[in-house]
Amino acid sequence: MLAHIYDKPFDDTDWIFEVKWDGYRAIAEVTSEDIKLYSRNGLSFLRLYPAVAEELKKIRHNVVLDGEIVVLDQHNKPDFQKLQQYGHNPSLRILYYVFDCLSFDGKSLLHLPLLERKKFAAKAIVDSKVIRFSDHVLQSGVEFFSKIIQMDLEGMIAKRATSLYHPGKRSRDWLKIKNHNTQEAVIAGYTAPKGSREYFGALILGIYINRKLKYIGHTGTGFTSATLREVYETIRPLRRDTSPFDKKIIVNSPVTWVEPMVVCSIKFTEMTEEGILRHPVFLGLRIDKSAEEATNLDVTAKRDKTKRSSPKKTVKRTSSRKEQKVRIGKHLVTLSNQDKIYWPEEKISKGDIIRYYSAISKYILPYLKNRPQSLRRNPNGIRDAGFFHKDAGRDTPEWVDTVTIKSESAGKNIEYILCNNKATLLYLNNLGCIELNPWNSRISKPDHPDYMVMDIDPSDNNTFEQVIDAALVIREVLEEAGAPAYCKTSGATGLHIYVPLKGRYEYDEIGSFAELIAHIARERLPETTTLERSLSKRNGRIYLDYLQNKKGQTLASVYSVRPKPGATVSTPLLWKEVKHGLQPGDFTIFNLEKRLDKHSDLFRGTLTETINLKRCLKNLEG
Repeated sequence: MLAHIYDKPFDDTDWIFEVKWDGYRAIAEVTSEDIKLYSRNGLSFLRLYPAVAEELKKIRHNVVLDGEIVVLDQHNKPDFQKLQQYGHNPSLRILYYVFDCLSFDGKSLLHLPLLERKKFAAKAIVDSKVIRFSDHVLQSGVEFFSKIIQMDLEGMIAKRATSLYHPGKRSRDWLKIKNHNTQEAVIAGYTAPKGSREYFGALILGIYINRKLKYIGHTGTGFTSATLREVYETIRPLRRDTSPFDKKIIVNSPVTWVEPMVVCSIKFTEMTEEGILRHPVFLGLRIDKSAEEATNLDVTAKRDKTKRSSPKKTVKRTSSRKEQKVRIGKHLVTLSNQDKIYWPEEKISKGDIIRYYSAISKYILPYLKNRPQSLRRNPNGIRDAGFFHKDAGRDTPEWVDTVTIKSESAGKNIEYILCNNKATLLYLNNLGCIELNPWNSRISKPDHPDYMVMDIDPSDNNTFEQVIDAALVIREVLEEAGAPAYCKTSGATGLHIYVPLKGRYEYDEIGSFAELIAHIARERLPETTTLERSLSKRNGRIYLDYLQNKKGQTLASVYSVRPKPGATVSTPLLWKEVKHGLQPGDFTIFNLEKRLDKHSDLFRGTLTETINLKRCLKNLEG
């Protein structure tokens, strides 16, 4: 989770204030079997900082911690340049300041407010000379910042006390207020050394603005003989013939250009109107950051601070307007009451849900397109039971696709909405559809599902480990049958397993196959699973629900949000992830985008693969 820049300290009863440490941000994962310590971009710190790694081994809990690795100078103040020298001088005093805890003894804490997570962080830390708890003060940000100035520390981090942890996101629930002017910059080239100096004279610096590299100055100060050599050996292999800037850069000496891939930290006194740093001093390489992260974020904040609003306004999640119209493609979508809180404890709004679906629309739409939607609406948030709205197609805008289908149970025609584009998706979100519930078949072949579904539905006293065991047994049976299987979290307490069919078989055929799979799985797990649908008759066992394979039956779509605590999302899994330790609350609207960036769509095979049903049945008979 990342912070936005803010220009001045403030007092607020809803906020806490911490020291902004001058080091490398580091995540520590501690289990009884393994230790991991890595940067924001996944770089392992274990070999770089063995003293920290050794202390982490003393922690007696399975935890994921967030903190900052710093090296202290002779005045016991964090010194980023000293941190750069640590590899050559391990006698320097190194500390790992822990300020957050993301998981404790296998349970995700992402859904807990900040102050609760910090209690777990303090509990996890051992009596150590290396690992320290980064404490905080309540409310009094102005006085705290004055102490930071007196001690000449880098700055302060302000955090909303109730804020949730959103991995990979830059949130206005966290604000950084600087005492020193610093900036991450991309090294774009270097000049030749002069006099007795070796390796290079100055570094040419840039930042990315709208994905274009902009020149912000050059620096030749702040280097030792060791850092001159280290930087030169890092950037020399990246030499290129042309400038990476799209405009001509005027420099007093000839420049050797390099690929703009290496990031450094720069200290400066002020910035000109043209965005050039005055008196820039090299502090060190940022091995923990990518070039794309060296943006105009900090520079803009310093230059435009007179225009910034108060923290009360800055941290509002969404526009306060009751209604606004946004153009999505060719269509104008009305979005209303985006400030309305859907999750009272987590303070997650309707606007947050709309933003999530807008961001991941290209992933979810293939699983919604041309499938009738059984709308479940929660216009008053998750504490309201909500209602199902099937015949919803009559009152839609003219650009929303609908289909009329005769309902056998209702004895009448029902006009269903088809979510065929992003505009319709956001229209449904605006109606209060937190989750999306499409049919398993498309309107072109309504009696032929695209997949067979097994819903692993636990009772109240079942553990999630037992749910995982049931999923693995079902996969085992499907493998014996020769059928591919895909698993996703339900977004609540269960797991869903999908078998791709590509519309090859009718519901009746697939329903019988699903029942057979369920019976075999139950026989292998008789003590923890049942085929009894009635909750009162399950005797505390997991229901293997094969009855979802009927026309008109629906489950929450893959990538659908669920109206559950934490704003969890029904998320596709790699089978190697389906093991003890997995938690149903691990995937939320706050980390799904990052997961999609890493894995893309793990569920796409459910739309492209199929089975040979006769062969599968024959394999099971054998």
